[in-house]
Amino acid sequence: MDDTIVKKIAEIVGEDWVASDEDMIAGYLKDETVPSLVPECSQNSIVVKPADTQETAEVMKYANKNKIPVVPRGSGTGLVAGAVPTKESIILSTERLNNIKEVDTENFTATCGSGVTLEQLLERLNEEDNIFFPIHPGDEGATLGGMVINNAGGARAVKHGVMRNHVRGVEFVTPTGEVIQAGGKTLKNVAGYDLLHLIIGSEGTLGIITEVIVSVEPEPKHQATLLVSFENRQDAISAVPEIMKIGSKPLAVEYIERDMAEMAAEHLGENWPAEKGNVDLMIVLAEIEQDLLYDIAMKIETICQELGSVDSVIAERQEEQDSILTVRSNIDTATNKEDLADDVDAAVPPAYIDDFLSDLLEVYQEFGAKLSAYGHAADGNLHIYIYKEDGEVPEYYQELKKRFYETTLKYGGTIAAEHGIGKTKKEDMPMQISEYEINLMKNIKKVFDPNDIMNPDTIF
Repeated sequence: MDDTIVKKIAEIVGEDWVASDEDMIAGYLKDETVPSLVPECSQNSIVVKPADTQETAEVMKYANKNKIPVVPRGSGTGLVAGAVPTKESIILSTERLNNIKEVDTENFTATCGSGVTLEQLLERLNEEDNIFFPIHPGDEGATLGGMVINNAGGARAVKHGVMRNHVRGVEFVTPTGEVIQAGGKTLKNVAGYDLLHLIIGSEGTLGIITEVIVSVEPEPKHQATLLVSFENRQDAISAVPEIMKIGSKPLAVEYIERDMAEMAAEHLGENWPAEKGNVDLMIVLAEIEQDLLYDIAMKIETICQELGSVDSVIAERQEEQDSILTVRSNIDTATNKEDLADDVDAAVPPAYIDDFLSDLLEVYQEFGAKLSAYGHAADGNLHIYIYKEDGEVPEYYQELKKRFYETTLKYGGTIAAEHGIGKTKKEDMPMQISEYEINLMKNIKKVFDPNDIMNPDTIF
């Protein structure tokens, strides 16, 4: 990037907080996306790390005036190349906006800089009495700003919803450098258009989030993790709707194929406690009374036995529960991304998962492809791989992906459940969203971003 630009940005944030050296910016040119899907990156970008909202606003004003692309960057845990620059850009990292300003136990909120990680927030909440934040996308290194801008989901969505359900307010800087306060601590607010919920899930195309107010909740005192094993995926999936009818929603219901669990356990040096069967349901229970928790666990075990389960294990000690959750959370991390052509993130209405998977299996078999799946069974969101063959993306990849999405949409599903559109699914989006709707979105972006500098090539 031109030295004049680098010098001007350094005047705003300080020389120590601008990086242009190839080795220093290399880690900011990628995220967790399957490598073969990552678009060509601009090696001439610079990384800028503002200290506060004012510095962020000044950077944005300068970038907008000079029509320099800006790519927002959290921790880089995304899976659709949303934080990857495709043009010579200012990569604006929020890592210095990492102050937890307040935990308000009276209003059940936490006010944090957008660069605060989920791990930092959870550690801070541990200092309070019985307060927790329920959203957990699987990687505690994710920043709160990134979780908001991508509307993060995760295993606990079945009981607590997604990030959108727990954001009370945000402070964000528009592409033209204006600072906007959207929402706040109030539970109700119908004053004008809801800019807060427009920013949530906008994937860094409408502005830079600098501060987040999230809602926190009283923590259930008693938790346990039930691992129920089945011989096949059909029996396991068919048990999920029945589990959801017992009257108290589990914190999570995860579908895990055994080979994937064992791979992740080996990768981490952990032990996967289930031995019988081929697939598992990981059911996390959280209740205010221990007797109620045990009663629900027994009901679930009975339901699963009637539907063909072959074994069950209950983990009550926190270390055992943490071990199981860690293995589940690291399936994606343990998978060699070089072996994948794609990691497809789709969702259908939960009651249709069994039929959806059956149809999808037939599609995979037509192509002679291996079907591996894991994910959030109770909210209908599964992560399913398309593997390379002999180290190469298979010739049938595009056709298989198209058939995959057609099967998803047949059941009223979505091609992007929680990873977003980013830069890897924008060509696929018209399968689900009409041209008229896409043009409405583009017009909204034009109002926020008249010079089209924010996160180019993302969503559109």
